[in-house]
Amino acid sequence: MSFGICMSFVAVAAVLAGPAPAPGPVAGSRLTLTRVADAGGGAAAVKLTCDPDGGGHPDPPQACAQLSRVGADPARITPADRYCFLLYKPVTARLSGVWRGRAVRWSHTYGNSCEMSRATGILFAF
Repeated sequence: MSFGICMSFVAVAAVLAGPAPAPGPVAGSRLTLTRVADAGGGAAAVKLTCDPDGGGHPDPPQACAQLSRVGADPARITPADRYCFLLYKPVTARLSGVWRGRAVRWSHTYGNSCEMSRATGILFAF
């Protein structure tokens, strides 16, 4: 077999094989979302899975879509355009776990639950 025929065979095999599949997001994003109100205001926590969407969050598809837009960094969420009362009842929101193969951890204390909701959208609405 000549060199030219071998090269043609390799080229035909490459065409028949088709393009390599594009790399997609790493499946298995698993997060824990918590919110804790200071001064006896209570606490809540839910599990959220993305890729596929699920867990105890009331709206996993929306929460996962919101996290996808900001790379799982709630600090990058564009706050809603609404006013909150100037009432100081601090609440701390936390996110931790694995997002598309990388460890994530985030925490922020807001002046009240309205400020948290305005800043984080649906993410901590549970």
